[in-house]
Amino acid sequence: MLVEVCANSFESALNAQRAGADRIELCSELAVGGVTPSYGLLKAVSEKISIPVRVLIRPRSGDFTYSDAEFDIMKQDIKLCNEMGFDGIAIGLLHPNFVMDERRHIEIGHLAAKLKITFHRAFDWVADPILTLQKLDDLGIDTILSSGQQPSALEGIDFLTELSERASHTIIMPGSGINAGNAHLFKERGFKAIHLSAVQMNQTLQESPKVSMNSPRMLSDDSVAVSHFETIQEIVRAVK
Repeated sequence: MLVEVCANSFESALNAQRAGADRIELCSELAVGGVTPSYGLLKAVSEKISIPVRVLIRPRSGDFTYSDAEFDIMKQDIKLCNEMGFDGIAIGLLHPNFVMDERRHIEIGHLAAKLKITFHRAFDWVADPILTLQKLDDLGIDTILSSGQQPSALEGIDFLTELSERASHTIIMPGSGINAGNAHLFKERGFKAIHLSAVQMNQTLQESPKVSMNSPRMLSDDSVAVSHFETIQEIVRAVK
């Protein structure tokens, strides 16, 4: 069984490789489901990590419906992953009604060239997962990462098993909440791959800072934080 570790830093990627993981999904900011890592992190991993790496292509947190400008950014990141010799990418694009953006995925397929493609957990939002699986299978998508449209892969294991049985070529890779205590259950079900982060919070400061830099109000699935034109304009006018 292939073990893929979702690594959020260079240290996490090194730990995954040293511990015997078969593949890494590289991202930043796990707290928001991951976003595309920086060029510096991509470069370090490409030079120091020898196991296959798939890079998360996600320009921001929030939903999986992107503007044309955001899609252009994603395409540039895919080109960079090609140039840097990564194994593949993890990506998922949806329409606002939770239907896969098939046109854009076809375009990505051409752009990705030799890169393998994982359709990430945007799959757990799709309105018709069986139809979406068929379309992704037809598009030649290598892997679908999913929790079976449940909060954890263990809760969704029966549906994940059904998806795996229906897939012709695409590998169904369970992910979310997989740990040392339940990983064997997915092997027993016949899955070829599992996805996990295995994160442990390591304290780096001896005392809490005076002011928190976390903003819980910005954590949202159905809205995106954007700098507001009129608000900025009003402030600029007030001080200029």
